Amino acid sequence: MGIQYFAEERIFHLQSKATSYVIQLLPTGVPAHVYWGRKIRSTGLSAILQRTERCSFSPSPYPEDMSISYDTIAQEYPSYGVGDFRHPAYQIQAENGTTASEAIYDTHRIYQGKPKLEGLPATYVQQEDEAETLELELLDPVAGLRIILSYTVFEALNAITRSVKFVNEGGQQLKLLRGLSMSVDFRDADYELLHLSGSWARERYVERRALASGMQGIESRRGASSHAHNPFIALLSKGADEDHGDVYGVSLVYSGSFTAQAEVDPYRTTRLSVGINPFDFSWLLEQGQSFQTPEAVLVFSPDGLGAMSRTYHKLYRTRLSRGSFRDRTRPVLVNNWEATYFDFTADKIEDIARAGSELGMELFVLDDGWFGHRDNDRSSLGDWFVDKKKLPQGLEDLARRVNELDMQFGLWFEPEMISPDSELYRQHPDWCLHVEGRRRTEARMQLVLDFSRADVCQAIGDRVADVLRSAPISYVKWDMNRNMTEIGSALLPQERQRETAHRYMLGLYGVLERITAEFPDVLFESCSGGGGRFDPGMLYYMPQTWTSDNTDAISRLKIQYGTSIVYPLSAMGSHVSAVPNHQVQRSTSLELRGHVAMSGNFGYELDLTKFTEDEKTAVQAQVALYKELRNLVQFGEQYRLLSPFEGNETAWLIAAEDKSEAVVMYARTLAEPNDALHYLRLKGLDPEADYEWVEGGGVFGGDHLMYAGLPLPALHGDFQSVLWRFRRV
Repeated sequence: MGIQYFAEERIFHLQSKATSYVIQLLPTGVPAHVYWGRKIRSTGLSAILQRTERCSFSPSPYPEDMSISYDTIAQEYPSYGVGDFRHPAYQIQAENGTTASEAIYDTHRIYQGKPKLEGLPATYVQQEDEAETLELELLDPVAGLRIILSYTVFEALNAITRSVKFVNEGGQQLKLLRGLSMSVDFRDADYELLHLSGSWARERYVERRALASGMQGIESRRGASSHAHNPFIALLSKGADEDHGDVYGVSLVYSGSFTAQAEVDPYRTTRLSVGINPFDFSWLLEQGQSFQTPEAVLVFSPDGLGAMSRTYHKLYRTRLSRGSFRDRTRPVLVNNWEATYFDFTADKIEDIARAGSELGMELFVLDDGWFGHRDNDRSSLGDWFVDKKKLPQGLEDLARRVNELDMQFGLWFEPEMISPDSELYRQHPDWCLHVEGRRRTEARMQLVLDFSRADVCQAIGDRVADVLRSAPISYVKWDMNRNMTEIGSALLPQERQRETAHRYMLGLYGVLERITAEFPDVLFESCSGGGGRFDPGMLYYMPQTWTSDNTDAISRLKIQYGTSIVYPLSAMGSHVSAVPNHQVQRSTSLELRGHVAMSGNFGYELDLTKFTEDEKTAVQAQVALYKELRNLVQFGEQYRLLSPFEGNETAWLIAAEDKSEAVVMYARTLAEPNDALHYLRLKGLDPEADYEWVEGGGVFGGDHLMYAGLPLPALHGDFQSVLWRFRRV
């Protein structure tokens, strides 16, 4: 049973296959957090929660028991203003300007299945018996505010999702100043904080540090999840690694500004909370209106980071991503961006596509520059009509020419942006985010369209749909190349201006829902200057994301390794590009570039017509190899073996779920003189089985490969890599 309620003790016990999560109602009616961790029996749960009376600076709302203080007790969804001085999960403002609130238990409901979230992406079930849901309803009778805490337990996946709905049932207007998706109070602070940070071309680097007193955390104030921080945070028991130790992960299914923080109080307890960033946010709740928070996905692993990651991978691959491509292998593609940038003709595109077809590639993607008067990045965003100087016969002719080469045709868009130098801007200068009387700050010579407006969403959706109907387009790269400034909307009243950024996200999600539903056979890939919006919210609509604009193989070792902490390989776009690399000017072998790019959705981003005969032979072999591997890579289980953040080597293994086959990728960055002999210990195999080394022909025991290790060959020179395949015999 996924969720049990013990009425006498007023305890809720949420259980998955290997996880327990326990809530208890205090005598005041406020829900306390009791336990989250390894699965435990229901006997004696009421003895877990400890309380003690503190000094007068920790006030008590319950004179009958002075050990109950909101300032010190573990809570499920803490409020502000009635005795808890830590950061609250929510905060409201009443019409009289006051912000105190106390929400107490009113009722609850337990049922099979999982409801959809209104206007927001979220995980889902295909069968009702896959999950069970608890709706715990709290009520602040003074404010007339109902708070519905939703918990869904995926029994087979060891994941629990949380979200919150606020309903104004009173007689006054309320302003929601803070509405996080989850909050958990841990009993101690003996943890390390792990998160994924970086910048453009350096996304999702793994950072880890011990918790200290006070606030620590990450956030985005950019109107997007951002290159700088990913909407994910984890607490790790001290010494936890890939395979050992307790790990508590929280991932937010949202693509806008967020906060993820851990607060250590004077009594060494830790409050972990995640949700929409309250900075520059408020939401006016009129009488009878409601507000839904995004979903947070909680994963506990007693077996280190690797097991936590594999839980997220399977959940996000099978119960977050949707559509026909969720379970289909992805095509090998070539993208013309780094080959031509804005300077191309239909004939040049056909030449690249022909070269790709001859090498076994399956999809050609036309990137930026095909529309308006787009000869550089200074104009034409919003003018989604074909540039007849470059493509005189239009997209339909070009797509037909590519299709005749036995290649699918794909197209780049940036629908959320508008260039000041565009027909659309000249017709509708108020359609961008702006604040009247202030400068309209440009980035990449473009502005952000106001997707909080229904008319803008309708018009842009219509334009994109018209283009997709105009030609046989089977792939779309949906880009977004700047963050928000002057966040204001011409249509929102004064008291709702701080709703603009979130309303933008709701508008964007609505457009994505429309377009992906209308074109179910198109493979959509999300992009934001590479990985600036690599988040679960986008994965709900688009099953893969362009991992980074940095295509250098050595840089990608860290980028893809860090991305894999949360996201499956099926979500990562990874391409072979030219050398010297356009981002870091590093030269690496075609073999290394191929090995790294094969650990994701494989493709090329360079001028194929410039290959030598030897390079053509090598690339043809790479494409053929990936076609053999891609079902395993895109749908297998990943095991990280060596971290690029900890040394000179990187390695990971991808195993079939039934352990029948595996592929191993190893890379060494710099050569070592007179180096020692090395062994690579594998993971994820069947120790009782024997495995044939496909390339070498030898047979190894699974136990030997995992415990004694795989001997590494002698490698000469910098930037070397090896790939092995094993099949159970």
